[in-house]
Amino acid sequence: MTPTDTLTAAFMAAVDVLARVSKNAADYRALDDSALLELNRLASIQRQLVDAHAVVLAGEIAHRSAPSLGHSGLAQRSGYRTPEELIRVSTRSTAREASTAVRVGRMVREATDSTEPIEPWLLPLSEAITAGLLPVASADAIRSGLGTPKGEVTPSMLADAATRLCGEAATLDPDRLFRRARELRDQLDEQGIADREAERRARRSLKVRTHADGSGELVWRFDPETAAIVVDLYDRATSPRRGGPRFVDEEQAQNIADDDRTTEQLASDVFLQLLRQGADADDSQLLGSGAPSIRVLVHSDATHGFIEGQADPISIESVVRLACAGTTLTIRVDSSGQPLELGRKQRLHSPAQRVALAARDGGCRFPGCDRPPSWTEAHHIRHWDRDHGSTSVKDGMLLCRHHHLLVHNNGWEIERTGGEYWLLPPASAGDARERIPMPTKSRAMRELTERGQRGA
Repeated sequence: MTPTDTLTAAFMAAVDVLARVSKNAADYRALDDSALLELNRLASIQRQLVDAHAVVLAGEIAHRSAPSLGHSGLAQRSGYRTPEELIRVSTRSTAREASTAVRVGRMVREATDSTEPIEPWLLPLSEAITAGLLPVASADAIRSGLGTPKGEVTPSMLADAATRLCGEAATLDPDRLFRRARELRDQLDEQGIADREAERRARRSLKVRTHADGSGELVWRFDPETAAIVVDLYDRATSPRRGGPRFVDEEQAQNIADDDRTTEQLASDVFLQLLRQGADADDSQLLGSGAPSIRVLVHSDATHGFIEGQADPISIESVVRLACAGTTLTIRVDSSGQPLELGRKQRLHSPAQRVALAARDGGCRFPGCDRPPSWTEAHHIRHWDRDHGSTSVKDGMLLCRHHHLLVHNNGWEIERTGGEYWLLPPASAGDARERIPMPTKSRAMRELTERGQRGA
């Protein structure tokens, strides 16, 4: 029997044995706790042995697909650009899993190839993998966490550290194992801490990906300092929703917990607001000035518009709302595509007017809303576009983004009688369309107004 026959027969026998092990959940429900945990341990060993075979195969596939072989390499002859792609498709694994298998597989292969001797500090990892004692992801974590010999850190020092980590791997997941490997590296190479810190900072990046439907996403890789700031802000915005601490401000924490947005939507809106406020406060890092502005193209008699650079239209209600909020420059065009106008001057409320609105309204003035002034947009009571309203404090009102959307998109109206403001439900409310008072949310403003009325 040839080596090929021997290996094939062994693999088939192993598959047959595993296939005959019960996968009926009812059988496992009958187990006591100790038996269940013991089988869980044995299943982990099974998985490690299977993964060990997989990485040995991945290492050989990668070797036979070396870039130096060009189109004659195994991967390209099989119709794949890289060995990682071949393994990902053929094993139905993720791109990350395939890349890890190739990295670790190359390491294991080099351990038994006299023409390509493995770096000695990686030998403990290779031996632990092939013995089925170390998960592939854990080996990759140790390899990347320890790094390579440099300066006073010798191969033998790293080999000792790798051996120690292989022992600790029994109680650590790959992420914790990576951090543990970094700790050992820092202990061995204190002088290199600054260099590694600089390397992590150099890898920081922020990329924007735009999807076909006009939505998009940010891919932001933090350096540790940035991560500390961003994660702190994220935790403060979402912690009450995720069972985190609430002792800083119980009322605010409860408001966040009761918010009807999903945790992900809440975090998105918070970070958007922070970006807007930051751009208004300091535009020294931006081309142009002020908060981000988008351009909306709309026909003079159209029922919808387009955000410049986006393929999908937006409703005319959104066009009007964006113009009201001052986040856009609305460009009207005629039937020939020629711009007619760029909108009237002083579309945005000035910083001084925003201060006055914040003092008067105390936040979003929609009944029942408790959003502070920093979370609001200045709404034109007499719509900027529809009513040709002016940008004034009297005819302005602070509304949070949610209620600003509601007013514009759902037919709500706001009326002013002297210094009092009233919310009028949409016509669809029928007989229930009664005016709702919109008192200020500012306690100081209420008391000052009452005092002035008593004095009068």
